[in-house]
Amino acid sequence: MIVPRLIERKRDGGRLEPQEIRELVMEYAEGRIPDYQVSALLMAIYFRGLDRSEMHALMEAMLESGKRLDVSRLPMARIDKHSTGGVGDKTSLILAPLIASLGVAVPMMSGRGLGHTGGTLDKLESIPGFRTSLTLAEAEKQIARIGCALLSQTDEIVPADRKIYALRDATATVEVIPLIAASIMSKKLAEGLTGLVLDIKRGSGSFLPKLEDELEVAKAMIELGSAHGCPVVAYLTAMDRPLGHACGNALEVVEAIDVLKGGGPPDLIEVTLALGTGMLVLGTAASTAEGAHTLMRDAIASGKALLKLEEIVAAQGGDRRVVRDPSRLPQARHQESFTAKRDGIVQAVEPREIGYGIIALGGGRRNMEETIDPSVGFVVMAKPGIHVTKGQTLATIHARSESDLAVGRSVLEKAIVIGDAAVKPLPLVSHRVTARAVEELA
Repeated sequence: MIVPRLIERKRDGGRLEPQEIRELVMEYAEGRIPDYQVSALLMAIYFRGLDRSEMHALMEAMLESGKRLDVSRLPMARIDKHSTGGVGDKTSLILAPLIASLGVAVPMMSGRGLGHTGGTLDKLESIPGFRTSLTLAEAEKQIARIGCALLSQTDEIVPADRKIYALRDATATVEVIPLIAASIMSKKLAEGLTGLVLDIKRGSGSFLPKLEDELEVAKAMIELGSAHGCPVVAYLTAMDRPLGHACGNALEVVEAIDVLKGGGPPDLIEVTLALGTGMLVLGTAASTAEGAHTLMRDAIASGKALLKLEEIVAAQGGDRRVVRDPSRLPQARHQESFTAKRDGIVQAVEPREIGYGIIALGGGRRNMEETIDPSVGFVVMAKPGIHVTKGQTLATIHARSESDLAVGRSVLEKAIVIGDAAVKPLPLVSHRVTARAVEELA
């Protein structure tokens, strides 16, 4: 295989054959093609795209590059949920124990931060001792025993996607619909699922801010799932402002635990319940949205969902005491309130500014090798459309040093915009997409 010829062809708008894609992916996964050549190909794909057959071939090759979870012997449904990436989006931390507590198995393979968005694995690993690098055998046993495992891609599981995912993050080639669809679905199909719920983010903080692109990526993943007998339902949810209040790894774990204890911000609860409904209906644990809501609220009120989180944390080597006492999580040495400079209406809380601000504080990665500080971030109380008064606290900065507090202030000054005009943010849950139809919910 002469890789520069493939790069050249894609650069000039040509297509790659399925066998070429398969060979390229396998060779790269085994270390026989260097990062710089795949980086060049990714940039060519960024500008030229992939057609449907190329996307299917890429997903199949990544899926074939490793082993798969074998949980087909389990008597219950196996349902996962995946988000295309957002700021403050900690719904996976809530849904995994919540849905597992209701008798639906949740094998959840997640990623790390990508671009300006946070990653579920980084959040989980802010829990002291929590281990996400489970072997397939460990994950299979844990799912059979407690109904859930929260794991990363190891060298066993879709290793090609693991390498390409990290390279996309480092080379600014994230926002490509076929790459997004193939990456997500290769991981999800490797989990042996009987159903999948997708959370497609929309708005200024999403990777695909245009509605037509969001619907396109939803349809692409539904198509890939259907080709493997895995029904997929997608919800489009708002990311024109952070979800919930907490933005940053340990801070988001605290907020997720708060929801499982019966508290939490209303916007986070609404999105979580919508996605959970999709999971429970796909898993045949509920037949209606009303029934699913009742099941989830009862599991939270009874403490069953919180107990399941404790079980998962303990099973994966984490300090289970964190669930009852979140103060055991890493805490930033410096905290400072950020207040409104004037009376007015919050016009915007820009998720990208907040996301990149977390990286600037040390809570995300500038390159693949960088170590993150799980304690830093922001707790943002401001939401678009609310009235505020001069001196009102809009957010809290959590930082490692006094100088980083100044960085946090400059981030929030750009991210939180106050004006006089009324604003109408995107609906929290706007569309439901299935293989049959696109349903507008709001």
